[in-house]
Amino acid sequence: MINSNGNSSAQENSLTHNRGFLYGDAVFETLKIVKGKILFLEDHYFRLMASMRILRMEIPMDFTMEFFEDQVLTTVANNGFSESARVRITVYRNDGGFYLPTTNTISFLIHATPLDNQAYKWVSQSCEVDLYKDFYITKQLLSTLKTTNKVLHVTASIYADENDLDNCILLNESKNVVEVLQGNIFMLQGNTLTTPPISEGCCNGILRKQLLVLAKKIEGLEVIEGVISPFDLQKADELFYTNVIKGIQSITKYRKKEFGTALASELVQKLNELIAN
Repeated sequence: MINSNGNSSAQENSLTHNRGFLYGDAVFETLKIVKGKILFLEDHYFRLMASMRILRMEIPMDFTMEFFEDQVLTTVANNGFSESARVRITVYRNDGGFYLPTTNTISFLIHATPLDNQAYKWVSQSCEVDLYKDFYITKQLLSTLKTTNKVLHVTASIYADENDLDNCILLNESKNVVEVLQGNIFMLQGNTLTTPPISEGCCNGILRKQLLVLAKKIEGLEVIEGVISPFDLQKADELFYTNVIKGIQSITKYRKKEFGTALASELVQKLNELIAN
């Protein structure tokens, strides 16, 4: 018997022993579906498998990429969202134990919602950001995973809302730029495009990987993974961030500095050419 919102006679529910709820003992992938196809399927699947191994979860023998794909697409089709959808698959360790689990077996939950647009769209809109300095991301392997422990991102989102910001830039304990709330950050300065390396604690983003490849094909553009300080942001010509649902979003203002959007717009076009093939 438990107490739920003051009702001390409430019966136990599915959250009572769920380790993802109790300890953040879960990982997830957010997928974009276009015309019945999971974009960047292999990258998502192998990142999920790597995350599960790092957290010492037991991967079922039948949890193949084909199984993963079938479960996701069946869920989307059953909801009538096959043309364009956002899908989240959450994998959590099964009930049992406290900090030390009694089993490393897993269960998963898939949730799908429709999207209006199939392709990535270039949206010219204001996006003002500032630094979030209440808490810092640590430079470690766990920070690069998509776990359900996102309290830092939640508090930073509240900070952004309270200060009329469109997003926040997150820092690590060395006070270097790591990422924004919803994705990886890129900085253009002159002919050099820079994004923080994974060793700085940023999410090992799927679209980050794709853009590094696409950008390196642009003649005259040097693409590097390098440390970015807050001071560097003031000298940038362009800032943008990436995630697999939105694609690319330009940052137009950081404090008193305003930025261009030309490279981001060009990369959106190249990204759509990539997924069309």
